[in-house]
Amino acid sequence: MFKVFLTGSSGFIGKNLIFFFKDKLTINKFDRTLEILITDNIVIHLAGKAHDLKNTSTPEEYYQTNTELTKKLFDAFLASDAKVFISLSSVKAVADELQGELNEEHIPNPITHYGKSKLLAEQYILSKDIPEGKRVYILRPCMIHGLENKGNLNLLYKLVSKGIPWPLGAFENKRSFCSIDNLMFIIKELIEREDIPSGVYNVADDDALSTNDLIGLIAHSQNRNPKIWEISKGFIELIAKIGDKLYLPLNSERLQKLTDSYIVSNQKINLAIGKPLPVSSRDGLIKTFKSFNN
Repeated sequence: MFKVFLTGSSGFIGKNLIFFFKDKLTINKFDRTLEILITDNIVIHLAGKAHDLKNTSTPEEYYQTNTELTKKLFDAFLASDAKVFISLSSVKAVADELQGELNEEHIPNPITHYGKSKLLAEQYILSKDIPEGKRVYILRPCMIHGLENKGNLNLLYKLVSKGIPWPLGAFENKRSFCSIDNLMFIIKELIEREDIPSGVYNVADDDALSTNDLIGLIAHSQNRNPKIWEISKGFIELIAKIGDKLYLPLNSERLQKLTDSYIVSNQKINLAIGKPLPVSSRDGLIKTFKSFNN
């Protein structure tokens, strides 16, 4: 039984982690009102300020939560007897837009305050010497999905559920996703094994899929045929610009996320673990979509 100091326990990933490890870990939840005092042997840092699609958050909110909190927590880890530190970062700490495939050697150039605040947290961790006997992991997941997932996948699911045709069929893309089951598997390996080197690791499912593929998987999870329309790209982009001003469900940022390519390599973590991920890209997404029905 491992003792874990956990931040972000009330979030999507935190809830899944507590359920996944319910018989394997003793979890002490982080209380922001108290001084950080780590007496556990593992620290899992999930707390963070998520990217705000409506742009109502101030820059300071990102840096206070994503950067400064991480610094304080990591300092407390270094001063403690804890052996393992796992911090959840994001691929957006490296690139908001991407040409080619993202690996850990990519030179970071985040554009948003979300990405910049995550990168500063990473840089602080990497600037410190790791004492002998301690292991430190920075995980950069792409879009995570699973039970109680919220965000653009829900938007897609609701659209298909209502029988509304997918109007973005003319956009050709490939995107990486990350099943919550695969993320939990990786965290479990990092906790239980001492042979995985400290470092920065991308986290993604094995195969990248197109948005049209997603529509097909959603329809499959509902036992129906997909409806995909190939409407002019220019017309769709105009609608998205109007959505920026009127806060419509489709805006430029959502359109970019739904139609741009963003392929993340998981080769480094796969080689380090030496085991196949338990869930395929397609099976993981179908499981997520079926959970929306419940």
